[in-house]
Amino acid sequence: MRIISGTYKGRRLHPPNNLPLRPTTDFAKEALFNVLNNLVEYESMRVLDLFAGTGSISFEFISRGCKSVTSLEKDPRCLSFIHRTGLELKMVNLFPHKANALTFVRQSFDTWDLVFADPPYDLPQLPDLPELVLSGELLAPGGLFILEHPKKYDFSESPGFDQHRNYGEVNFSFFRKQK
Repeated sequence: MRIISGTYKGRRLHPPNNLPLRPTTDFAKEALFNVLNNLVEYESMRVLDLFAGTGSISFEFISRGCKSVTSLEKDPRCLSFIHRTGLELKMVNLFPHKANALTFVRQSFDTWDLVFADPPYDLPQLPDLPELVLSGELLAPGGLFILEHPKKYDFSESPGFDQHRNYGEVNFSFFRKQK
């Protein structure tokens, strides 16, 4: 796992082998951020990373200059890795929290400019995530929600759907919250 671009470009990260997750591949992550480079201005953004796992996506947003990144992860080993890596790299605008992402989405009173979710592919509530994120106050008006998901899901008819990108087994659906 590596950080693709920005301040920490090329930095290799070595999460423990026994973590219960499926990290986004470097190929898919690089493709995702190539798309984002044309859609967002990182420096002004507050980002929420749901189901953060190893923190790979969070670290990439920080490296590219985001104002702040909040990483939610319920597994204590994953959270410890995110926290430890953030401290080692002196990422003062990274805020890792132990939380159940679904509960957080329903109860949060804060707002972010971009919300990224990479839930377990077998999560029963995965199809409901776009509506959950877009219907509340979690995402700022005009904000972007990105959902990583398996190819069996098609969100093209969902409210707020903007675009879909496919990179092998990794799919990203993009949604915009109406202003």
